[in-house]
Amino acid sequence: MTFVSEFEPKILWKFFDEILTIPRGSKNEEKIRQYVISIAEKHNLDYVQDPIGNVVVRKPGSAGHQNAAGVVLQAHIDMVNEKNSDVEFDFDTEALKPQLDGEYLKATGTTLGADNGIGVAAMLAVMSDDSLEHGPLEFLFTIDEETGLTGAQELGNDMLQGRQLLNLDTEEENSLCVGCAGGGDTRITVPVKRMTQPAGTVAIELKLTGLKGGHSGCDIHLQKGNAVKLLVRALFACSEEMAFNIAEIAGGDKHNAIPREAFATVVIDAAAKAKFVAKMNAEMAAMAEEYKSVEPDFTFAAAETTISNNVLDLASSQKLLNFAQALPHGVVAMSYDIPELVDTSTNLAKLKLSEDSIFVLMSSRSSISSGMDAIRQQIHAVAGLVDGKMEESDAYPGWKPNMDSRLLKVMKELYTKETGIEPEVGAIHAGLECGIIGAKYDGMDMISFGPQIEFPHSPDERVKIDTVAAFYDMLLKTLKELA
Repeated sequence: MTFVSEFEPKILWKFFDEILTIPRGSKNEEKIRQYVISIAEKHNLDYVQDPIGNVVVRKPGSAGHQNAAGVVLQAHIDMVNEKNSDVEFDFDTEALKPQLDGEYLKATGTTLGADNGIGVAAMLAVMSDDSLEHGPLEFLFTIDEETGLTGAQELGNDMLQGRQLLNLDTEEENSLCVGCAGGGDTRITVPVKRMTQPAGTVAIELKLTGLKGGHSGCDIHLQKGNAVKLLVRALFACSEEMAFNIAEIAGGDKHNAIPREAFATVVIDAAAKAKFVAKMNAEMAAMAEEYKSVEPDFTFAAAETTISNNVLDLASSQKLLNFAQALPHGVVAMSYDIPELVDTSTNLAKLKLSEDSIFVLMSSRSSISSGMDAIRQQIHAVAGLVDGKMEESDAYPGWKPNMDSRLLKVMKELYTKETGIEPEVGAIHAGLECGIIGAKYDGMDMISFGPQIEFPHSPDERVKIDTVAAFYDMLLKTLKELA
């Protein structure tokens, strides 16, 4: 156990401290699932698992409240495994290393997994505490939310009995979320040709690091730099003045994370090396100035290196740059109905060059189906210009706000009574499992809320410590009010 167990409320933070030691990257949830089950068994609570790996734990209502309407608490047990390239860390075997950052808690060089580990810890705390006042509870722990909302997508329509759901996966304090965007991924493969390294050329390794990255939904409006797009932008500018061959290029990883780092190796005539490096440095210096308010640690380096593999021919090198430069990234449209809410966006999440193809992963989001169709069609058009082959997942549904929700009325009144401040009510430009669960369970009344979590899906992820206590207190008061 670490110092984290000493935070208040101890019952919640103790569970989160234990969760920090358990591997739980998306699609690797077996140990955290067994941990959840062990807590249920310890407290003699019934539970069921479905074939995909979701777990539902049931806790009877407290004395005098056994016949109240049931409430479902829901969180996902997986996390995004992200680390800086200079950090040696094995997410499958090592415990996350917490550290204080002023009034925040973060991890050392990696994601913290407060998204959605704090929600999971809160549910385990409620499961374990027999002093609480509440009606019948169901605790839905879903798998693989971060790479495709798989647990929610595959959830059977007979797993839940309650029709009031508290999703614990929102990341803004004093905020009640009543809607979210839908989304879907597009995978593109573009053919390329390689050749041997031309005689008289030198290889130059390029590294763009230090960007903040972040959640491709919640943070997309912040207009942080996308390392892939910025590196391609500089290379494209160079390609308009001189010819060079690309040997390697890569950046990004997870579909829901904005790329923080990108790397490339090019070969160029030795006589043009100085001009190329000077041009790249100038382009990157201009971008560093352009992004300085949001990317203060923007770092670029170019150094001569050697390569052992073949390089793209000139036509394929230019094809790659034209393609990646033309692909959209960022906010596409803002909502006409909700101020400051992003309606449609897309994230160029990953670019990787293999022996004979370029692979690109695009992750798009929209609150309306026509917006999703439009951005996907734009991606299709760009890919079609370079003979790209596409695989596309079915878009998961958004969650339409219900401003007449009983849960919303109860929680707004509680927030106002307890804090003296009316909570912000709105939707988020990110995928929540509520949209999918609501489509499976007709009449499900839903609210999402949580503590203040910043920069999720990046090694800068952090949770504001005192907001966890406020979040948990509001959860307990809500359960009591609903009992």
